[in-house]
Amino acid sequence: MNEPRSTPQPEPLRIDGDTPALRLFALLEVIAGRDQFFNLQGLVEETGLPKPTVHRMLQQLEAAGMLQREGDGRHYSTGLRLRRLAENLLLNNTVHGARHAVLRKLVEEVGESCNITALSGSEVLYLDRVETVAPLRFYLHPGSRVPAHCSASGKLFLAQMSASQRSRLLEQVPLERYTPHTITDPGLLEAEIRRVKQQGYACDDEEFLPGLFCVAMLVPAADGGRSNAGIAIQAPVMRLSHDRLGELLPPLRRAVAAIAAIDAAAMPSAGGRASA
Repeated sequence: MNEPRSTPQPEPLRIDGDTPALRLFALLEVIAGRDQFFNLQGLVEETGLPKPTVHRMLQQLEAAGMLQREGDGRHYSTGLRLRRLAENLLLNNTVHGARHAVLRKLVEEVGESCNITALSGSEVLYLDRVETVAPLRFYLHPGSRVPAHCSASGKLFLAQMSASQRSRLLEQVPLERYTPHTITDPGLLEAEIRRVKQQGYACDDEEFLPGLFCVAMLVPAADGGRSNAGIAIQAPVMRLSHDRLGELLPPLRRAVAAIAAIDAAAMPSAGGRASA
């Protein structure tokens, strides 16, 4: 007789974080993905955490109004405070929606993938992205990170810093070579940054990924300070190069101005109210 096959057990979900608050948030992420009531034992099996640990975390979340106990006393569901948080995010997330609409319009104008970026440490973080419909494209989804020294947006963020600030940041990370075109010499990178300051835009000409060209501009900060938002256009080098910059820079500038206006309108006024 054939021995019965054992059903493979799913790997426990990771509940990690550097602080207790982040670990509670990670547990909330697990709970938010469920469409039914849950109990202590189910979460212990799902997360692999010790039962006393999960019990303590559930008590903390229940006390904060993030979870509520059901009538049988053993099962939990999302609490009113957590549901209100989710509803408020959906109702008030107009800034992201408006920015995304600008990005989508830019993609329609230029025919290539576009993204909104920010500086995170020594890396450029992709906050949002709209893909081209062209069959040949590079997939760099929101949440992707690329080194600042070899990305168009990264050069713009670096160009805002003083020489000493830039030096302190870059000396903590090696100027790693990703392609034959990556600038790894500090002196050459400084010359590139001076050029970026003069022209008001930056390019990545196969410096991070072979075959990828990118041009980017900063979105001016609403308060007039240092910007931490950029817009970039990306495409394979067979479709995008320095030769097309004259065609691409005007719609890129319009997108930058549109997002700057959205951000300015969302900034609180001196009186503490959102501007009209």
